[in-house]
Amino acid sequence: MEKINVLKRIPIFANMGQDELSGLAEKAIRKKFSRDTIIVSEGDDGDSLMIIISGQVKVTLLSEDGKEIILSILREGDFFGEMSLLDGEPRSATVIAMKESTLLIIQRQNFLKQIDENPGLAKAILVEMSMRIRRADRRIGGLVLLDVYGRVATFLLELASVEGKKVEGGILIEKRPTQQEIASMLGASRETVSRVLNDFSRRGIIVMDGKSIMIKGPKDVLDEEIKYMLLGRYIDL
Repeated sequence: MEKINVLKRIPIFANMGQDELSGLAEKAIRKKFSRDTIIVSEGDDGDSLMIIISGQVKVTLLSEDGKEIILSILREGDFFGEMSLLDGEPRSATVIAMKESTLLIIQRQNFLKQIDENPGLAKAILVEMSMRIRRADRRIGGLVLLDVYGRVATFLLELASVEGKKVEGGILIEKRPTQQEIASMLGASRETVSRVLNDFSRRGIIVMDGKSIMIKGPKDVLDEEIKYMLLGRYIDL
């Protein structure tokens, strides 16, 4: 029953019937990974789709000089592996558990069978992949067009739009990535990211408390006023 409940919470399976979900869940494998375990490696055969039941993972590449580049951080309810699953090509990145994580693993033949029987599943996958491509395009554009202040500001806005919640005085992100993780996602050094966050804090744009961070402002995080606070005011440094 747990596997079915997990699948029900995943948007790409939203239109599947109970019998279809039961059939898919029956063949899915539940597996636990300890912190810092490599779940899949770049170049591995892509033979499964993986859904995060609990925990947190990072999708990474290594630069030519051996530096880790974090493409994304995925949490409960997210999934990965769909590209290799569909095109049969090797894994395009390495996925590592950032904390103890439990995954639901669906083998390629079982997943493709469901696509044949449920065309709506293919459409849902395409929608999700399009969203990820758009996010990647924004990230790439930011790396090219924005300085490090703009990149950090954009990252905070994106994180807040996904994980932020309204509180008195602003938008709260309860568990932000570490400064090193942010740096690895933005193509900057940890020291530079630290300096930018401290500068934002000094200017009253954000409030940092332990692992949490609050973007100060009275409105929704996507309102133009808060965008200006982060993406406009830093220009005046």
